Amino acid sequence: MKTKEISGGDDTLSCSAMATSRTVKDVSPHEFVKAYSSHLKRSGKMELPEWTDIVKTAKFKELAPYDPDWYYIRAASMARKIYLRGGLGVGAFRRIYGGSKRNGSRPPHFCKSSGGIARHILQQLEIMNIVEIDTKGGRRITSSGRRDLDQVAGRIVVAP
Repeated sequence: MKTKEISGGDDTLSCSAMATSRTVKDVSPHEFVKAYSSHLKRSGKMELPEWTDIVKTAKFKELAPYDPDWYYIRAASMARKIYLRGGLGVGAFRRIYGGSKRNGSRPPHFCKSSGGIARHILQQLEIMNIVEIDTKGGRRITSSGRRDLDQVAGRIVVAP
């Protein structure tokens, strides 16, 4: 703990600068998602559906994801987005993870991603008590979920 002395005339003021803990907002999104997805995988609380190895993540995709841990990565990304901005539901995540549909010689158009994957991940996060249903619509982070995400963010080493 650092102590800083401020002197002004007759009075001396001692201020102690506490080491502030890092939150999700303080770390790199890429590093956080990588760390939290490995945390979800290690904890064993998240139940993988049997279709994770064959499903496409959107109708505009041509193949299933190459990464075998894509489900944990998507869940970590969704938890981070709910942490930063609550009130997100399945429809919002369909737009967030949507992309460009390639139509061959015709022009490309925006297309939403799969809603079943987003719905299943949100249900898993609710079972783990990380998110809860918001009365205004969508999901919001719980206090235990905020604590869990901040603990993972605090373990991330920031390069000087």
